[in-house]
Amino acid sequence: MTATAPQPVKPFHRRWSFRLGMVYLALLVISHGYRALQPDPWPAPAGWQTLAETPEDPTDSDGTVHMRYLDTRPSAGPDGRVFLLIHGSPLPASSAFADLAEALAPAGRVLAPDLPGFGLSTRQIPDYGFDAHAAYLQRFIDRLDLDNVHVVAYSMGGGAALHLAEAAPDRIASLTLISAIGVQELELMGDYHLNHALHAAQLAVITIFQEGTPHMGWLDRFPLNRNYARNFYDSDQRPLRRILEKLPMPTLIWHGRDDVLVPPAAAREHRRIVPQSELIMHDGGHLLIFKRPHLAAEDITAFVARVDKGAAPSRRDAAPERLAAARRPFGDVALPPAGGLLLGLYMLIIALATWISEDLACIGAGLLAAQGSISFAAAVTAAFAGILTGDMLLFLCGKWLGRPALARAPLKWFLKEEVVSRSAQWFQDRGPAIILASRFLPGSRLPTYFGAGMLGCPFWTFTLYFCAAGLVWTPLLVGAAALVGNQLIVYFHVFQDFALWVVALAIVLLMAAARILPPLFSFRGRRLLLSAYRRRTRYEFWPTWFFYIPIIFYILYQGLRHRCLTLFTLVNPGIYAGGLTGESKSEILENLKPSGAVARFQLIPPGGTLVERVRRARAFMASIDTGFPLTLKPDAGCRGRDVGIIRSEEALRDYLDQAPGDTIAQEYIQGPEFGVFYYRLPGEEKGRILSIAAKVRPTLTGDGQSTLEELILKDDRAVCLPHLHFAFHRERLMDVLPKGEIFELVEVGAHARGTVFLNRNHLLTPAVTDAFGAISRCFRGFYFGRYDVRAPSVEDFQKGRNIKVLELNGLTSEVAHVYDPHYGLFKAWRDLMHQWKIAFEISDRLRARGHEPLSLGAVINLLLQGEAPPGAEGRGDDKSRDAGETPLMPS
Repeated sequence: MTATAPQPVKPFHRRWSFRLGMVYLALLVISHGYRALQPDPWPAPAGWQTLAETPEDPTDSDGTVHMRYLDTRPSAGPDGRVFLLIHGSPLPASSAFADLAEALAPAGRVLAPDLPGFGLSTRQIPDYGFDAHAAYLQRFIDRLDLDNVHVVAYSMGGGAALHLAEAAPDRIASLTLISAIGVQELELMGDYHLNHALHAAQLAVITIFQEGTPHMGWLDRFPLNRNYARNFYDSDQRPLRRILEKLPMPTLIWHGRDDVLVPPAAAREHRRIVPQSELIMHDGGHLLIFKRPHLAAEDITAFVARVDKGAAPSRRDAAPERLAAARRPFGDVALPPAGGLLLGLYMLIIALATWISEDLACIGAGLLAAQGSISFAAAVTAAFAGILTGDMLLFLCGKWLGRPALARAPLKWFLKEEVVSRSAQWFQDRGPAIILASRFLPGSRLPTYFGAGMLGCPFWTFTLYFCAAGLVWTPLLVGAAALVGNQLIVYFHVFQDFALWVVALAIVLLMAAARILPPLFSFRGRRLLLSAYRRRTRYEFWPTWFFYIPIIFYILYQGLRHRCLTLFTLVNPGIYAGGLTGESKSEILENLKPSGAVARFQLIPPGGTLVERVRRARAFMASIDTGFPLTLKPDAGCRGRDVGIIRSEEALRDYLDQAPGDTIAQEYIQGPEFGVFYYRLPGEEKGRILSIAAKVRPTLTGDGQSTLEELILKDDRAVCLPHLHFAFHRERLMDVLPKGEIFELVEVGAHARGTVFLNRNHLLTPAVTDAFGAISRCFRGFYFGRYDVRAPSVEDFQKGRNIKVLELNGLTSEVAHVYDPHYGLFKAWRDLMHQWKIAFEISDRLRARGHEPLSLGAVINLLLQGEAPPGAEGRGDDKSRDAGETPLMPS
């Protein structure tokens, strides 16, 4: 079988990705440092006053809180008419109330403070909720010795104003609520727990963005920042109905008829339960106060004049019929379905959300329909429109840009070329009907649509099949979510204290159902589900970073125990950094050459033309008197990356054409392959074998009916890594293998490439130990690492004869038997920790002999670069030789 040419990851690109990442992290650190040095609060412009709240503030703040405020008559005494303007969120008074304050100034003294957490006041406070802000405001009027204050509150400021009115009713002459929030039942989804969940999600997104972006303080001044989100998250509207029902002072409710943020229904409900209130409604929306501040000032001034004259009623003076209406229960009044601008906003959000996750957007649309925020038809229409737009754009990208677009952002972030190639092959073999099927197979939609465009599927044919699939799938998913949402609403009274978790669980279950149920109806879908399950439940397939979490902590522990975090870099003085990463394989093999056990090799540098590199490879093959197959691999690589078994001239040219750096050409050795971990303590004559793992390359047997793809999915081992095998054999996936034909699925003995590692520690014999001891003592400065070897047979291996070394890896090689499918997770962690304990013990002994480990900075730089710096070599000097030792040569 001809090996598929590898697709190497170029070190240049990898280095630049590391460098860009480090630059980003550095900018982030600088940004956080800059923000930490900024004063809190920021300096105030001329004309703004400052009032300092002491640490005894009712909110139990740990430090002094400064409230900055605009005062149109700072020299005025405590007597006279005073307006206290309370802003909403996110705009503070310093940004929002300049025009209104100017319009009200002729009618009296105007005070417009920035609430703590906003604008020019102290930004960092422990609580941003209504009651906390009310406590600050009460201290504010106490410190200024104010009585008979006319409070004017806008939007979210209405919550703080109501709490202030409850706490100090004798100090408040009147209350004006401008487009202000109030009763919980008419806010957003009508339930505190649901709204709180939305506010929690908003807070999480904004916090991650604000804290994870190097903005040098700009986002701290941007209105929609974390403090704004905290204001919503910390605030609880449930007590506001009770406060409104007992509000004693004259009250004006000023609202826009077209307000989509605080619905007019809320203003009318506030008027009902505050029987002494006056309701004034004008044409306009939530921002009416900013567009027509003088109109608001005229209405407020007229109202306050009536209050001062005693002409505006308090609750005790309210009309009997108004009092009777106020006593009636609220009932189950719900928000009417959104219309106009708000409906358009909801639908736009749903449509755009489908570009991030189609299934999650459909589920969200269904929950909104269940709650009554939008109609079911609007939810389905918005979801379908978003899906149609996004997927048609993907189809057109494939049609107009083709395969080269897969190598560029943003497509390369979520579309892999091998997946698109496989989907294109399906489309070519099975026709446009695959578009219909892909809608019900999560993970296959995007590559199939791109592949259809790439292969020139007619636009209207694609549109027909796509619309047919979408018109079935979208209503089903939205309807399921709406059905579940309706049941959640029915039983809210049972679990309302846990509503946030119940809703989150419902969304997770719906997402799982959308991804699990459709694949169950096809063989391929069922096998891929099994594959996903096995990769998550078998640790041998876990991501390395995740599997190594306890090992990393153990390495840190050993570093602290030995008082040197980088001590391990001494473990092999003959290899740079002990073989941590990026070491030269050819240099290591050169050091082992005197043993006579190394498979013959030659280094092919990247310089020169392709013809010259191919000629060098051919000359090497002639020098060792072999033909194909030939092994090619990068001089600096790991986990079998980019190793190729070359079986033809064409494959040779393709490999060398793509190879970005130094390449090793090595003779191909037949026979079983083993990973043998060897170590020797400095000062000891004889080394030890810590692990022996057999490397079994899986094969498939043709049945004359199944395609290669189907055979991969049927095989219990191959199905664990289907996408890996699909990628390496993408050109043959649709081939039907003849009955009885043996197909070698993996040619490279690397677990990351699909090879099975089996525990073969029972094969250890004294002859094996002696053989690897003899080989190892030829390499001055080597004490610890894993050999990858082949022998003609297991018997030859056990007798320590005819062993050929393919490569030797140092510090970060592993005792490979831990990846045996039947080995236990905790046993694997135990063995890896024992391996690292030995590494530190060897390094500690070498440190005592005068060796110096790399600095922490050098180690970090090595990890970021991914390869040893130019000119770096092992330090196998005289200090690395034990006294009285002589190299042992194989007999």
